[in-house]
Amino acid sequence: MRNLSLGAFLLVFLLFSPNSSEARHHVCKPSGKVKGKKPSPDHCNEDDSICCIKGRYYTTYKCSPPVSGSTKAILNLNGFEKGGDGYKPSKCDNKYHSDDTPVVALSTGWYNGGWRCLNNITISANGRNVEAMVVDECDSSMGCDADHDYLPPCDNNIVSASKAVWKALGVPLEDWGELDITWSDA
Repeated sequence: MRNLSLGAFLLVFLLFSPNSSEARHHVCKPSGKVKGKKPSPDHCNEDDSICCIKGRYYTTYKCSPPVSGSTKAILNLNGFEKGGDGYKPSKCDNKYHSDDTPVVALSTGWYNGGWRCLNNITISANGRNVEAMVVDECDSSMGCDADHDYLPPCDNNIVSASKAVWKALGVPLEDWGELDITWSDA
């Protein structure tokens, strides 16, 4: 009976320990939803088809899957230049970046409050590797408002990359958009 009580105590301790995190247990559950709003005509500088839809609910996350030596993710295409997708300067350094420079934004959990800011990650896909600097957050905890250019929240497994990353991975231009990748801290 004593071993069972000790086992039960250890299980409860591990599950509810302040040092325990969702990521450590490979769990990343949605944190909520945001309701889409109709953007004003001067917002949503993207193709209107990817803007939030008024009345639709979008899932939000404050976490991302755990990072390993080969973390699975979705690479998407993003612009970091002024006037493009980069509707605001990058969060890490308050600057715009050339799309000819290998830079990325990470989902909220991986961005981790800026912990990876201005550090490189290694992205692997298409039989190639490329190092890219983390300069921004792809916000998965909020969206559908003016601060986010009326775009939905990012999924929790996104590495949003400049054209330079796509070129370095040797992805044909007609295939740019979304790509299954792995990544790790460099």
